Amino acid sequence: MSSNDHSSQFALLSQRRFAPYFWVQFLNAGNDNLFKFPLIILITYQLQLDWLPPSQAGLVINALFILPYVLFSATSGQLADKLEKHRLMRFVKSLEVAIMALAAWGYMTTQVHLLLVCVFLMGLHSTLFGPVKYAYLPQQLNERELMGGNGMVEMGTFVAILLGQVLGGLLIAVPEVGARNVAIACLVTAVLGRVLAQYIPVCPATAPTLKINWNPFTETWRNLKLARTEPVVFRSLLGISWMWFFGAVYLSNFPAFAKEVLHGDAQVATALLVMFSIGIGIGSLLCERLSRHSVEIGLVPIGAIGMTLFSIDLYFASRGVSAQPVLMGLSDFFAQAAHWRVLADLGLLALFTGLYSVPMYALIQLRSQPSHRARIIAANNILNALFMIVSSLLAGVLLGSAGFTIPELFLSVGLANLVVSLYVFARAPEYLQRFGALIRGQR
Repeated sequence: MSSNDHSSQFALLSQRRFAPYFWVQFLNAGNDNLFKFPLIILITYQLQLDWLPPSQAGLVINALFILPYVLFSATSGQLADKLEKHRLMRFVKSLEVAIMALAAWGYMTTQVHLLLVCVFLMGLHSTLFGPVKYAYLPQQLNERELMGGNGMVEMGTFVAILLGQVLGGLLIAVPEVGARNVAIACLVTAVLGRVLAQYIPVCPATAPTLKINWNPFTETWRNLKLARTEPVVFRSLLGISWMWFFGAVYLSNFPAFAKEVLHGDAQVATALLVMFSIGIGIGSLLCERLSRHSVEIGLVPIGAIGMTLFSIDLYFASRGVSAQPVLMGLSDFFAQAAHWRVLADLGLLALFTGLYSVPMYALIQLRSQPSHRARIIAANNILNALFMIVSSLLAGVLLGSAGFTIPELFLSVGLANLVVSLYVFARAPEYLQRFGALIRGQR
C-alpha cells in the first residue's frame, strides 16, 4: 500500500496503482450497458418476437443480468480472497472478450436466444469482477486516499453507464448496420479492457490457503455472520443495499415518469438519466473534499437527509407540471420553468445519494478483515441484488394494484428512506457521532 500523498483524487489517474484499474472498471461498466441497452431497443422496436413481448424485454434482460449475482457472488468473493487480484482481473477481462465475441455473432446473425445467454454470461462476468474490484482498492491506497479512490470509481461507473446506454442507443438506431456496429463496439471495448488489465500492478492474495466452499447458500450465510461481528460494517452493508433499492425505483421509472408525468419524449427520459448520473458523479467526487481526505461516515446522515428532502420536493415539483396535448422534445421541455425544478430535484437527490454511498463503501473496505474483505463485499453484492429485485416487485405492486402514481411512488420511497436511515443510525450510533463532529469541524 502506497503512502504517497496527493492534492486531489484526480492525481490518482496518473499513478499505475490506480489508473489501469480505474479504466478497466470504467470500460467494464460501459460495456455492460453498451451490450444490454441496444438489445432492449432491438427487441422492443425492431423485432417481432412471439415468445418475448416488447413490454417484457427490459424486465427479462435485467433479471438475467442480476441472477448471477444471487447465484455466484459467494463463490466470486472466495476467489477474490484466495487468488492474486491482478491475475483474477485479467482472467475476468479475458472472459469478457470471449463473451463479447459470442455476442457479436449473435448481433450480426440476429440470434436473440444466443444474445440472452450472453446477457447471463455478462452478469456472471460482472459478478466475478465485483468483489475483486472493491477489495483491490484498500491494498493499493492508504486510508487518506480511500475515500477519494472510491469516489472516483463511483463517479466513473455512473458516467460509463450513461455513455454506454447513449452510445448503444445511437449505434443500434443506424438503419441496416446498427446491430453490426454494436457488435464491433462491444468487442473492441472488451479487448481494450483486457489490454489495460495487463497494466494493473501485482496485488497479492490475502487468503491464499482458503478452501473454497462451493455451496453459495451456506457461504453467503457464513459471510453475513462474519460481517455482523463488526456492527458498523454490517449496517453499512444494509445501508448500501438500501441505496440500490432507492436508486432502482428512480432509474427503472424514468421512461414512464418522463412520458406520463412530464409529457416528454424519449429524449426527455434520457435527460433525466443524464441529470441523475451527473448528480451521482458530483456527489461522489465531493466526498473526498468534504471528508478532508479521511473515511468520514459523518457524510452518510447528510446524504440521507438530502435524499429524503429532494424526494419530497420532487413530488411537489411534479404536481406543478401542466399537461400537454403531445409529447414534448427537449427544447419545449427546457422552455418551461417548472421542469427546471424537477431536474434540480433529481440532480440534488442523486448528489446526496453519492454522499450517502461512497463513505459506506470505504468503511467496509477499511473495517473488514483483509483475509475476508472480498467475501464480505460479495455478500453485499448479493444483498444489493435482492434489494433491487424486491424494489422492482414492490414498485410494480404500488403502481399496479395499489394505484399509486409515479410521483407518489417517489414520495413513498423518500419517506421510507427516512425510516430506514433512522434505523441504521440508531443501531450504529457511530454515524451520528461522526455527523456531529463533522458539523462542529472536528476530525
